[in-house]
Amino acid sequence: MDVWHISHWELGGRLLCAVTMGGIIGWEREYSNHSAGLRTHILVCVGSALIMLLSMYGFSQYADQANVRMDPARLAAQVISGIGFLGAGTILRNGMAISGLTTAASLWVVAAIGLSVGAGFYLPSAVVTLIVFACLFILNGVEKRVFRTRKNRQLSVTAAWDPGVLERLNRTLDDCGATVRRVSLTDRSDRENLQIVYMLSGKKSGWLEGALQSLSECEGVQSVNLHGYDEGAAGKGRLSARKSKGKKGLDKEKLDA
Repeated sequence: MDVWHISHWELGGRLLCAVTMGGIIGWEREYSNHSAGLRTHILVCVGSALIMLLSMYGFSQYADQANVRMDPARLAAQVISGIGFLGAGTILRNGMAISGLTTAASLWVVAAIGLSVGAGFYLPSAVVTLIVFACLFILNGVEKRVFRTRKNRQLSVTAAWDPGVLERLNRTLDDCGATVRRVSLTDRSDRENLQIVYMLSGKKSGWLEGALQSLSECEGVQSVNLHGYDEGAAGKGRLSARKSKGKKGLDKEKLDA
């Protein structure tokens, strides 16, 4: 058997296998409403497989030349570094909250799976596909339930300028069981309002909702915005609470980030 040649059936089978494995991981990203979803992962996986096939078999006509040394990993090696540019485009930063790291990692792994399939390593590729799918789909729910209350949350408060407003807000947060990790103050352009940005964490269940409710009811507070709020699959947003005109309650709405 000539190691530098491959049949058309084997070639097509490897590409279809790359489409299937990339689609499995991409389906989870699409289901979780992430920017890089089904089509992106399929394209990355099948593209990586094609580059691997090209690197291994695309120059087989030169294999018998006396002065030619074949290096089947030369083209494929560029995929590992090149996929970083695509993954970087999925990473977003909003204040202290960073999103898209998991999607960037999944793109990198999908590229590796495509290279493995292109090289004919079907079993390792299938095992890694199942492991990645389990990490993304199953461990995602476990992580949210176990570590949800321990994550830092960025919260911005807009209030009328008052020498005692910061003391009232800090006392309210302490009563809700929230720990202030960092706080910054900026004057609004109208010079009459003040914007306070908090980085908060808490251990008790429900501290986040309680803090949002209590802060919006403080004297002088006009609006409260919680950035990077993650609720189920639609985790890319900002939860806001404002005092409703003529009401004592709150008007909460989910806004697109």
